[in-house]
Amino acid sequence: MRRKNDSFIDHLERYFNSYLPTAKGLSKATIVSYKTTFRLLMEYLYTVDNITSDSISFDTLDDKRITDFLNWLETERKCGIATRNQRLSAIAAFSIYVQNRDLTAAKFRNNVLKVPKKKAPRQGRSSFTREEIKILLSLPVSGTEIGSRDKTLLCFMYASGTRAQEVCDLMVGDIQFYPDRASINIHGKGQKMRRIGIPMEAASILHKYIEHRGILDEADRHVFSSQTHEKMSVSCIEEIYAKYIAKAKLQYPDMFRDNYTPHSMRHTTATHMLDAGVPIIVVKNFLGHVSLQTTQIYTEITQDTMNRQLKSWNDKWFLKDDGNGRQDSANKIIPDFLR
Repeated sequence: MRRKNDSFIDHLERYFNSYLPTAKGLSKATIVSYKTTFRLLMEYLYTVDNITSDSISFDTLDDKRITDFLNWLETERKCGIATRNQRLSAIAAFSIYVQNRDLTAAKFRNNVLKVPKKKAPRQGRSSFTREEIKILLSLPVSGTEIGSRDKTLLCFMYASGTRAQEVCDLMVGDIQFYPDRASINIHGKGQKMRRIGIPMEAASILHKYIEHRGILDEADRHVFSSQTHEKMSVSCIEEIYAKYIAKAKLQYPDMFRDNYTPHSMRHTTATHMLDAGVPIIVVKNFLGHVSLQTTQIYTEITQDTMNRQLKSWNDKWFLKDDGNGRQDSANKIIPDFLR
């Protein structure tokens, strides 16, 4: 039975504090992204329509206002179509949750369904050529602490096809070394774990690095650390890639033409595996894809390996502080549970 104080904000707070982390078991990164959507929505409602967060109701969010919000993201926030569609998906997910818990939310759900996703131009995915991979892995100076770490990290990501967050979460206890390979437990999206193997050469580099750090027998230590934290962050990995790709572009101006990201290495692993004749179902399980359809994207890449210079992703998943003094106003209009 609906309680008297079950307002839009009440439902939203329980959605983020209980339903997503407990009932759904979503990752912290996914929940942060969903929260970003509703922070932006509340910023829009306040700045454009002078509607405060505590006065938002399900009637407030009709299909026109939702569409206007998405248009605002593109025009004012300079978000791309992919990000626009991600924000709509986050709102739609909440509408599904709340329609089963509050009869007054049924209209809200119908309004969300009236808003279509915007069709984006079909784009390819950036990946490194084999020659670019050789160059990239040769750039870190192995004789230094940072260089040794970076070389191991780049080599491991190419050998394993792991996501940046999965690399950050990797613990010494997740790895078992054998004479001819290493077997690794990867903690993927949605707290799902998969077990993969990497070849002897990559395993040897990884073993030597862990041994050099003196943590080979410390199962609860993170494999990769930053200069300031025991556990490396995704932003640190992004900086490492930016550093070496910038060096590579200076030394090889006719190569490295795409705006590569750490995720480009995952695309590269998949592309090179398929080029080598590895069955697509094996690649699917190796990468931890839920659907084979996701893996099939890479089959399209391999058909055009001579023309890889595609437009790279220009949208970021997380909201960044733009430094325009929005923090003070945000403190007034954004509920604490969304921060």
